[in-house]
Amino acid sequence: MKEKKFVFHNGVKIPYIGFGTWQIPNKDAYDAVTMALKNGYTHIDTALVYRNEENVGKAIKDSGLSRDSIFVTSKLPAHIKGYDQTLRAFNKTLTNLGMDYLDLYLIHAPWPWNDIGKDCTKENIQTWKAMEQLYNDGKIRAIGVSNFSKEDIQALIDACDIVPMANQIPFYIGRDQKDLLAFCKKNEIVVEAYSPLATGDLLDSPEVMEMAKKYDVTPAQLAIRYCIEKETLPLPKSTHESRIIENSKLDYTISSDDVKKLDTIQDVRKK
Repeated sequence: MKEKKFVFHNGVKIPYIGFGTWQIPNKDAYDAVTMALKNGYTHIDTALVYRNEENVGKAIKDSGLSRDSIFVTSKLPAHIKGYDQTLRAFNKTLTNLGMDYLDLYLIHAPWPWNDIGKDCTKENIQTWKAMEQLYNDGKIRAIGVSNFSKEDIQALIDACDIVPMANQIPFYIGRDQKDLLAFCKKNEIVVEAYSPLATGDLLDSPEVMEMAKKYDVTPAQLAIRYCIEKETLPLPKSTHESRIIENSKLDYTISSDDVKKLDTIQDVRKK
C-alpha cells in the first residue's frame, strides 16, 4: 500500500498513506519518525506549529534514506497571513527541518485558530501568491491548503494562477464531507484525511469493531482503509511501533456495501 501513489494535477506523486506528527512533542518526534521510516513509511507530515520540525528533520537525515525518497509536508501557521510573512515562515520551516526544499506546503487553515470563521480571503490570496512564488522558484514541489471550505478554495482559484494541489481536512467514518470531497475531485485537488481514527474515538465504536472482525482487521485498520476507499489520503499517527506497523497494513478492500454501511454511522465526536 505504501508503494501506491496519488498524483497531483502537476504530475508530482505522493504516497497513498502518510505518517502524521500532530500532537507528538518534539522530544518524541525523533523516535516516532525513525520508527515510521524503518517500517516503510515514505511520507511524513509535520507543521511549524507542531513544534517538532527539528526532530522530524533530524530523524529523516539520520535514517540513511535519500532525501528524494521521502515525501515531506509542512504547513504555514494559520495565524500567519500575507506575502512577506509567508516567505519568512517558510524559511523558518526549512531551517528547522534542515532541508532546502519541501515536497508539499500547506496553508494550515483559512483563519487563525483563535478566530475560527474570520474572513481572511484577501490575506489568504496574498499568502497563496507567496506560495506560488516559492513553487515557481522550485522551493516546493506542490502547494495546497488545509481545513479550507469550498468557498475558501474557490476564492484562491478565482484570484490566483495555481489551483491548490491538496486540501488536508478532518475525514473519518462519520465525517465523510461529501460535498467538499466532490468539489475537490472536480478541481483535481487531492484530499488528505487527517484524524482518520477521529483522534481514537472510532476505536470503541461497536459498528466499527463488528465490521473489523468481519475483515479480520483491527478497528484502526478498518477506519484507515475506509479513507482510502473514499479516495482520500489518510495520515494516521502513533508513537508506538506496533501501532505504526498496524496502521500501514491495509492490503485489503472493503466491499461497496460495507462502505455504505459505514457511511451511515454518526460522527462519534459530536457529543
